[in-house]
Amino acid sequence: MAQELGPLARELSLPYYDDALPAHDRFHAERVRDLAIRLANDCERPVDNDVLAAAAWIHDIGRPLERTGEIDDHDAWAAAEAAARLESEGVAPDRIDAVTHCVRAHSIRASSPEPETLEARLLFDADKLDAAGGRGIVRLACIVGERSGRQGEAYAVIDDASASELAASGLPDVALLREWVDERLDALYTDPGRRLGESRRQFVDDFFARFENEIGVDGTQ
Repeated sequence: MAQELGPLARELSLPYYDDALPAHDRFHAERVRDLAIRLANDCERPVDNDVLAAAAWIHDIGRPLERTGEIDDHDAWAAAEAAARLESEGVAPDRIDAVTHCVRAHSIRASSPEPETLEARLLFDADKLDAAGGRGIVRLACIVGERSGRQGEAYAVIDDASASELAASGLPDVALLREWVDERLDALYTDPGRRLGESRRQFVDDFFARFENEIGVDGTQ
């Protein structure tokens, strides 16, 4: 009997994450898999959970290479790499196409294709939901850290620019994290994704309300 696609994709994907930074590591892939299946279970239409799980494990295998500049587009690279690996394992072409479409369409980038299947939309939503809520705020802060100080760029400031002189500094601040959360939650495709997204949006709103009021002193003195 052929190995199930989800466990096979997990086995094939894990070595690619060895050099990943925390925001896009194997644990992110696993959370996206779990979230995607959770959303699928709340769908009224049938979902191919095996394709969905496989795509979740594979979707960010190109991130380490993109981070170091060895590839330009981790979505397209991961889809091509996965297609070759799955074909070598004897996976049927239609199954490979279903997985690789999900992988190509998972990014929020303007250059990414529109997710055309329910599985692709669920993967997109699960990936974006892992950037909201408690874990999501930590992930986004990690991403700001990854992007700060590279190639002579200024380090980001994790502070509230609206309450300080940092507003005119031009440096990224904590407001960027909130913008990223809103951008992702506003882009969700599925009803289960949007329902979970509103819950996580409320947590983010509460977090930033506390963040803004936590110090409680007049910084001008």
